[in-house]
Amino acid sequence: MGEENGSQPRETSRETQREALGGQSDAARPWTAFATPLIGKAVRGASRLLRHGGSAFPGKIVEQIDPGFLARTLADLPYGVVLVSGTNGKTTTTRMVASMLETLGLKVFTNPTGSNFTRGVVSALLTEVPLSGRLDADVAVLELDEAYAVKFVQQVKPRFALLLNVMRDQLDRFGEIDNTARLLERVAEATTGTVVLNREDPRIARFASAVPEGTGVRYFGLAPELRRFFPSDDDMQTTVAEEAASVAGNGRPSANDRAQQEPAGTSVSAEAPDADGREATADVTLTRVGNHEADFLIDGRAVHTAVKLEGVYNLFNAAAALATVRAVMAQDIASAQVAETVPAETMPGQASHASDAAISDESPVDHDRLLAALAEVTPAFGRGETIAVNGSDVQLLLVKNPMGFRLSLGSFPPDGHDTMIAICDLYADGRDMSWLWDVDFTSLRPTGVAMVSGTRAWDMALRLEYDQVRVEQTGTDLEAAVRQFVTARPGVPKHIYCTYTSMLRVRAELAKLTTVADAGVGR
Repeated sequence: MGEENGSQPRETSRETQREALGGQSDAARPWTAFATPLIGKAVRGASRLLRHGGSAFPGKIVEQIDPGFLARTLADLPYGVVLVSGTNGKTTTTRMVASMLETLGLKVFTNPTGSNFTRGVVSALLTEVPLSGRLDADVAVLELDEAYAVKFVQQVKPRFALLLNVMRDQLDRFGEIDNTARLLERVAEATTGTVVLNREDPRIARFASAVPEGTGVRYFGLAPELRRFFPSDDDMQTTVAEEAASVAGNGRPSANDRAQQEPAGTSVSAEAPDADGREATADVTLTRVGNHEADFLIDGRAVHTAVKLEGVYNLFNAAAALATVRAVMAQDIASAQVAETVPAETMPGQASHASDAAISDESPVDHDRLLAALAEVTPAFGRGETIAVNGSDVQLLLVKNPMGFRLSLGSFPPDGHDTMIAICDLYADGRDMSWLWDVDFTSLRPTGVAMVSGTRAWDMALRLEYDQVRVEQTGTDLEAAVRQFVTARPGVPKHIYCTYTSMLRVRAELAKLTTVADAGVGR
């Protein structure tokens, strides 16, 4: 990326960059550190052999026996850590950022399974770190749960942070939405290089005032005409309120109507402030969305790309990923310059500070190559992933909060499909399922729902009844329900909306019927 074409890293040695950017030396490692990778790999192997413990179990063990393993292993990365957090879109956006950076020449470590607690990151490290303990990577791109992101930054200061949005999610864990915002604000406060913020989410945009001196701020945003298609948490209405408004004749479309409408493809200003005064200039702006394609404005240049990702909401996530990659590339140029010019006697901390301060607002990016990389990103497992079963394409759609469920329903029309909803309430899902009452399910009225299952199947069936959505079958035996659903009506495409733990169980059951890609998680 630092060469003339702007697409490949400079040929500065990793050791030189580690010194310039403040990487830790082996002297900082405790004498027992040599055993940690071996123990972790042994636990991981036993866990997968016995199909016990899931993807994060080895990390839990390593955290107990060697609490410094995470920080020590990530400290040596020349370009540091990119931390991605927010309520919706973390897994897919992390995948986009990692894929683009790899295409542009960096060796990337990431946690691809969506296990986004610190122990999940440690488990992912155990798959990559050799017995020497030295991670062979240039940068880490890590998805972190909002609460665990705070735990993470207490151990590792990220050089980059991408903060996507704040929505009501897992109220039993996070409490109300402003508490979630405070968690993410602490991530912004701990970031040393650049924070990338969602200009359209007022709770996220205000973090610009919280970043430390010397840390840069960039934004991703929407053209004014698109903002109504991506409502914030404050913009949501219940089904009852929306239908009452419709009866009153005010002409206001429902949330699902807004999501299903195709926005106009006209060019619009990327800097025009709205009524709330959100006038901050976005580094990357989504200006038009279409069917698997979109237009962006990057540094005043209009660009177009096709995408393989599913769902209109992922086009906005793509803007976030593009802005983040551009920030990393700007850091690449600055850090290479520091490595070439900082005297040998300069302290590592001073070099790192100089590097952070040197980030330019302009990056000599090869946009064509960047967009080509974006166009090749495929859906993360369970996030629009399609699995062929019994002659039918079965699409898995993760849902875990009101806005995510609404946007999924709007992005995947039910016409011509059979629909199943699987709701579980384990810790990873959130135990409080009251958020289902904030989802508008009226788009499912014409087709109904063929199957409702999971530990909270009857709660879900009741919710659908209140929205006058016909449910054909309900049962709490999820595995049996999956088999019955996917083998019925061969050739008819199917949607399965599922919470996180139910999605893992659905994939495991489908793996008994067809070939399912190994996502690296326990079954």
